[in-house]
Formats: sequence, structure tokens, C-alpha cells
Amino acid sequence: MAKRLFVGGLPYTTTSDEIRELFSKIGEVASADVITDKFTGQGKGFAFVEFADDANADKAIKELDGTDYNGRKMVVNEARPREERSSGGRS
Repeated sequence: MAKRLFVGGLPYTTTSDEIRELFSKIGEVASADVITDKFTGQGKGFAFVEFADDANADKAIKELDGTDYNGRKMVVNEARPREERSSGGRS
């Protein structure tokens, strides 16, 4: 299974293509998705990147965590599994 990374501390103008390009320098990227606000479409300052190979994901963490990206300090670590959320509706 491919390893999924959390990438935080991104400028709000960052696109998925820019993240894919940055992480492709490490190895083959299976997916790169900047999370955006559903109303404005603006980035929320974080993304998820999935590598085809776990070794490249580990290398990306070592090489990119804490580095400067367009004036902001990037945080790169292994993504935690999604938590179940309640529907938030009334009973």
C-alpha cells in the first residue's frame, strides 16, 4: 500500500500541480491534493501527497520537513488515518 503524507504550512495560493511537481523530484507521486475551502476554492494551507513507493515517502519526509516553501516553513509527516465523524445532525 502506498504511503500517504500530510504536508502543512503551505501558502494559501499553492496548487495541487505545484505540490506534485515539488514532490516528484523525490520519486513517483501517485496523488497530490491541496485541500481547498468548498465555498471560496482557496487553499487551506495543507495537502496530502501519496507516493507509489514507501521508501520515497520516507525520503520526502527527511528531505522536505522543515524546509522553506515560498516563504513558509513546510511540515511533512506521515498522515494519520481519517477519524470517523458524526453526521452532526439532530436526532
